[in-house]
Amino acid sequence: MPGIRKYRRDTSEVSCCLKYVIFGVNVLFWFLGLIVLAIGIWAWTEKDTFNNLSRLTNIALDPAFILICVGTITFIIGFTGCVGALRENTCLLACYAVFLALLLLAEMTTGILFFVFKDWIKQQATTGFQTFITHYREDPDQQNLIDWIQEDWLQCCGVEGPRDWDRNAYFNCSSGAVGSREACGVPFSCCRNKPQDIIRNKQCGYDVRKPTYNYDRTKIIYDKGCLEAAEEWFDHNLLIVATSAVCTAFAQILGICFAQNLRADIFAQKAKWH
Repeated sequence: MPGIRKYRRDTSEVSCCLKYVIFGVNVLFWFLGLIVLAIGIWAWTEKDTFNNLSRLTNIALDPAFILICVGTITFIIGFTGCVGALRENTCLLACYAVFLALLLLAEMTTGILFFVFKDWIKQQATTGFQTFITHYREDPDQQNLIDWIQEDWLQCCGVEGPRDWDRNAYFNCSSGAVGSREACGVPFSCCRNKPQDIIRNKQCGYDVRKPTYNYDRTKIIYDKGCLEAAEEWFDHNLLIVATSAVCTAFAQILGICFAQNLRADIFAQKAKWH
């Protein structure tokens, strides 16, 4: 009828696709963070660190502590994204976007500082690895980490070479006087793997640094230091590392955009209530 304005009912709603994409991805990160955090706490309590305060001096180098930090960050980000999307909570979604932005900023800052202060970082990595060697037998987590680096990842021995194992009380050549069978040797993770070996020889590194050793040491153990091996690994895998960093940054930017778009949809729906 003339003079009567016709209104069309607004049937728009919050995007279910966007909502459940954010929920689905972050529920995985939530559980992943929970698992990593639980493993870190279990490893921390197994070492009885709270009752042995001397171990807190190298807490930043403790793999259990690193797992706790990574698990906590992943758990918090996954929780805010998961619950924020499911409950359409704009506050949690805003926290999720802020956490991702801070994490992205920290990663970019770390990448820039890595190239600007490359020599300083190399020095800190050398000092940290030397500390690992010194406490090799005292912390099973650090021991497993060193063995993995030397045997599986870089195929190396020591920081600059096998001689670095003199820093450890068990492998120091002078320890033979007090009955250490490992004196003037290296851990088994320094030994070159032989395809014909069915059982890993845990004593393959015994006596290899003694002047009276009768075999060619370079055929028994890795003679290259882990610092040099790490530099070569990064040079050979620079494209893979750079691609992974770009993909990670892109995924985080995408998460921030999705969270902001979902918040905009929620605010638009709330505006209709008024």
